Amino acid sequence: MAALCESFTLCGLGPSGGVGLGAGLLALEPGPEPDHVLLTDRGRTATLFKVSDQKPLGCWSVKHGQIITCPVVCNFETHEYIAVHDDKVLRIWKNKDINLDKVFKATLSADVYRIHSLPNGGPVVLFKGGGVRTLDVLLEAPQQEIENIISDEVIKWSQAFMECQQPVLIFATEKDGNFFVYVQKVKMNSLHKYKLEQQESKPMSFMAYIKNQFVTLLCLYSNDAVYKVLIPLQQNTEEEEEHVLSKSLLLNLSVSGSILKGTSFVFLDKDHIAVLGSLAASGEESKECLTIWNTKFQTLQTSKELPLGTSGQLWCYEEKFFFTHGKMLTVIMYKCETSSLAAAVGKLKDSRAPDVSSFVNWDTLGDEELVSSVQSQQPAPLKSEPKMTLRSKRNTVAKVQQDTLSVGQLLLNLKDASTTVFEGELRQLMSKAQMPDIQATIGCIVTAITDRCKADPKYYPRNFLLQIVQTRDLSYSLCPDLMAVALERKDVHLLQICLQQFPDIPEEITYACLKLFLTLSEACLQSIDVNLESVICYIDVEFNNKEVKSEIVENGFNAELEKDSWETKITKEIHPTADGDLCPVGPQKAALLNAVLQTAYSETFLLPHLKNLPAQQAVLFLRYLHYLYVKCSEKINIALPGVRVPTVNQIMDWMCLVLDAQFTVMVMLPEAKGLLSNLHRFVRAQVRFYSDLNKIEGSLRELQRLNHQKDIQTYSIEVLELI
Repeated sequence: MAALCESFTLCGLGPSGGVGLGAGLLALEPGPEPDHVLLTDRGRTATLFKVSDQKPLGCWSVKHGQIITCPVVCNFETHEYIAVHDDKVLRIWKNKDINLDKVFKATLSADVYRIHSLPNGGPVVLFKGGGVRTLDVLLEAPQQEIENIISDEVIKWSQAFMECQQPVLIFATEKDGNFFVYVQKVKMNSLHKYKLEQQESKPMSFMAYIKNQFVTLLCLYSNDAVYKVLIPLQQNTEEEEEHVLSKSLLLNLSVSGSILKGTSFVFLDKDHIAVLGSLAASGEESKECLTIWNTKFQTLQTSKELPLGTSGQLWCYEEKFFFTHGKMLTVIMYKCETSSLAAAVGKLKDSRAPDVSSFVNWDTLGDEELVSSVQSQQPAPLKSEPKMTLRSKRNTVAKVQQDTLSVGQLLLNLKDASTTVFEGELRQLMSKAQMPDIQATIGCIVTAITDRCKADPKYYPRNFLLQIVQTRDLSYSLCPDLMAVALERKDVHLLQICLQQFPDIPEEITYACLKLFLTLSEACLQSIDVNLESVICYIDVEFNNKEVKSEIVENGFNAELEKDSWETKITKEIHPTADGDLCPVGPQKAALLNAVLQTAYSETFLLPHLKNLPAQQAVLFLRYLHYLYVKCSEKINIALPGVRVPTVNQIMDWMCLVLDAQFTVMVMLPEAKGLLSNLHRFVRAQVRFYSDLNKIEGSLRELQRLNHQKDIQTYSIEVLELI
């Protein structure tokens, strides 16, 4: 039995996608960790993503005018990344590298078709002429001559495996309508060429796996069928005759009169394959969809319509499908279980299979599509149920209707319900949700609420949404429109809670929250309920927002000694909070900004947004960061008191980010002169203080050594003199 599970968006592919994939996706390869993938676009950029968090971990680009010409791969043995640009230029770098101009570079003597990286065999380089080298051998002499094996043939596909601890490379070529298959054992210099049996239809996509010393080659042909070809790995090396490979039919891509025009496919297990293509019935418009087929019983197990269209590319890693859907890279999880006849015809009961989709979008799905999307766990029906219900059965159906409706059907029925009925049914649904479906169910509920909010500007159940977010373990990807609606309604309390609890908030949303918090006036925030637990220990929220003075350990900083003569010219009237003594914002705004400071982000993708922050807001934010930094430095443990407070590292990182993004503006802005001089003075004092600590580091270590050598009793007094 096979089923498609929940889906989510990994990233955008258009100009606003934020990951440099505007030119389209070239390939997707596994990353250094099981949950990581490497995306290569059809231009200059490669991006490393953590799939479970939908967060980019790194992004690298070649210079303008250069083009990455084959997919970037990871060397699993060294955790390095390997790319080829302009066909012949090899680049190798690590995670810490930023500028690809400064990483290892080697110019090769022949054009590279593709690099395959094997977990236990290292990278293998396939050249366009058919020559193969391991990366280690190639780096010993990058300009070594590469043999041309395939003459006028063009490589269409390649794949690499490990067999008996030896790398095996398989690639298919085409010439004048004829297709050939090469099998090469890389380290044994063993190469065999085969010719595919010729017919009117042509192979469009290939996939292969090795079992019992045989290569099983699967070919998706243009006649809407998948064929299987067996190739023995053990061959007589003296034979030079070109073998013609016969093929056998594995699967016809047709069901109930509909034919699937496949564009790409992947092998899942011995009984299942997944095919991406267009499903068309006679007289009907074709619809793109992702399907899973049972090859043992020749049945369609499940399918999902893709109304926004795809690029025809399909990848599969770690039980997840990756494909483009519209302008987004979509991920769909799946499961395949032991094949049986009952499962193949959809009669096997599976109580574990959830019938909940993570997303219900009433704006893009029709009624039938909505019901279909939330029931995507179920196998494709062999025939449709009759639409009419006999009168004798109606009473029975009505009694059990509420118990048997799926989440998607219930939400569809509530689409036009009144507000009271709508919220009452949703609360009842939440109370009934059981694990493991609880998160997907809540995600559907929140999506239904946000859809209604967007359709009706007067509708906004603030308390209901707060209750859901505070009591449920949600994430941004489960309810992607929630924070957008909260931003539109300026619901800062809900945004604060989302920032504190969601682990996967995009940088664009984080910046939008920051801008909103800085824009709102203190008077406006006074009347809003905000959680102040992160500020009550260092800002007095009771007495006109005056700061509570606490015991100060100056930690090496003395403002009077550090002031330069030109700095004293800046008056307190112009910059009343520039010295960091008083908090430049009220407690409500401080609590909201603290939530932003503790949000996870990638510097690469946040920095462009911060450049758009208005100058006055940037100055105010920097003053608050300076104030927090001073507060941290007053304490011996260099930390703010209280709960949910930002760390000194978070404060410094944000301060550096804002200065990097706004430095030119800050230098030119008169209002920022005092702030910059105070920042410079304070940092200089800290550097001097830590420099003095380094000077006595040797003495402190010696004291520690002496104390370890002595047998100190329960009570003792010892005077040590430092010279």
